[in-house]
Amino acid sequence: MLVYLVRRLLNVAFMLLVVAAVTFGIFFMVPKLTGTDPAMLYVGKIADKAAVEGIRIKMGLDKSIIEQFWLFLKGIVVGRDYNGGFEKAHCAAPCLGYSFKTEQAVWPLMTRSVGVDFSLALGASVLWLVFGTATGVISALRRGTALDRLTMTGALAGISLPIYFTGMLAISVFVYQLGWFPNEYTDLTDDPVRWFQGLALPWITLAFLFAATYARLSRATLLDVLGEDYIRTARAKGLGERTVIGKHALRSTLTPIMTIFGMDLGGLLGGAVLTEYTFNFRGLGYQAVTAIQSSDLPVIMGVTLFAAFFIVMANLVVDLLYAVVDPRVRLT
Repeated sequence: MLVYLVRRLLNVAFMLLVVAAVTFGIFFMVPKLTGTDPAMLYVGKIADKAAVEGIRIKMGLDKSIIEQFWLFLKGIVVGRDYNGGFEKAHCAAPCLGYSFKTEQAVWPLMTRSVGVDFSLALGASVLWLVFGTATGVISALRRGTALDRLTMTGALAGISLPIYFTGMLAISVFVYQLGWFPNEYTDLTDDPVRWFQGLALPWITLAFLFAATYARLSRATLLDVLGEDYIRTARAKGLGERTVIGKHALRSTLTPIMTIFGMDLGGLLGGAVLTEYTFNFRGLGYQAVTAIQSSDLPVIMGVTLFAAFFIVMANLVVDLLYAVVDPRVRLT
């Protein structure tokens, strides 16, 4: 297991390096394809060549792409000197550089923004995992009944309705008309009660969207598992139905659930763009859209690396949990 973990961690480092290289390369390719100059975005079209060249040197765009990428990677590990740059100081590791637009350090900006996504994703994921899986299991055990049809109809509605529709509808009803929830995000350390109130509605809205997928998947998987030979053998031995379902059937059902849970949770931790814009949260998704609109490379790189890190780490944890949930994985 230790060798496997070390090998996977090396794969994580390699994947992050590839993501950083691709993102860095795209930033330099797009301006050439569109005929735009990133330095022109900050000095305006009427600026003279001297002003544009000064901004280019300040942004570090006068260096080759390889040299810029190397300085970026070096800054993450040991920090980076910005003599003559934005702050004329040393940026301590991990250093993701300084925003081209606001001249603020990217790392503190990312750490502040990721707190929003952590709060949003972790609370919503608990709700959709518990209620979605439970709904699917109950529906499978009551197959063909009115309860089964009702829950699957609700799941279909959850899958079909986009977050910006259900989110705006929820805000209109529960925030503006009923006044049950505030339409703002408050840090947990500032006011825990206000933090919970501000996130309750986004949690429920996101959980409704994701729980639909988990309900349908857990129902379909459990129905397949209940037809397996080892389930019939367990029943033939005289085991109670609760033991057959809880101890044998559900363990196999949880494997595909964990797979999509790792992807969904990692994706949300990397920034929920539509959800953040719907509820006016300033998380990684909001920072990503803003940075892309202004061609702010350091912020784009920071958001991309954060998102990639959460996704690959979530998948690593899921792979390790496979052996805990399903003993058959240990034999392979």
